[in-house]
Amino acid sequence: MEKMIYTVMDALRQRTPMIMDFDKFTTYAVLLPLIRQYDDVFVLFEVRSFQLRRQPGEICFPGGKMDSCDQSPQEAAIRETCEELGIEKEHITHVVPLDYVLSPFGMVIYPFVAFVNNAHMQINEKEVGDVFTVPLSFFLETKPKIYRVPFEPKPENDFPFDDIPGGREYNWRPRHLEEHFYYYKDKVIWGLTAKIIYHFTQLIQKEKGE
Repeated sequence: MEKMIYTVMDALRQRTPMIMDFDKFTTYAVLLPLIRQYDDVFVLFEVRSFQLRRQPGEICFPGGKMDSCDQSPQEAAIRETCEELGIEKEHITHVVPLDYVLSPFGMVIYPFVAFVNNAHMQINEKEVGDVFTVPLSFFLETKPKIYRVPFEPKPENDFPFDDIPGGREYNWRPRHLEEHFYYYKDKVIWGLTAKIIYHFTQLIQKEKGE
């Protein structure tokens, strides 16, 4: 047994560690589109179609679930953006990856930022109800409001309480999510979309040395 374990451990030295159970996560990719307008830079947002079953009417970035045809999250983000905004791949340039997000709900989201030429944009009305833009400077100058959403652990009825210290009185660690909110005119930009734009602005300010 000891010899076998040493052999296995030597083999494991060559293995690159990853996030545990990562293969069980559902992978998504989104793109933060930057638009050049009026000698300025704007962020383009989508309003999800009310025909959609999931999150109808919410403000978001182009993106979606990775398909088997996608070679990478970046390719998925570009494909989804082209499909939703009705543009060609060549209209998306300077693609840069941002930090990816691990959701407590079993998802990993890969965000990217890029410049998008929207001159010939024809939105896919089945998925996109509307689009609008916000000056990037607004997000650089405005801090989001952050609200905490607590989650209370609720074990199933057949949970083996008798097998853990404390039993039914076990002191479960409380958890919470932080939801970011931006308010721009009549638009409410919140959730993961707001978190991604906040992350991007933090990277810009770090590079500028602010």
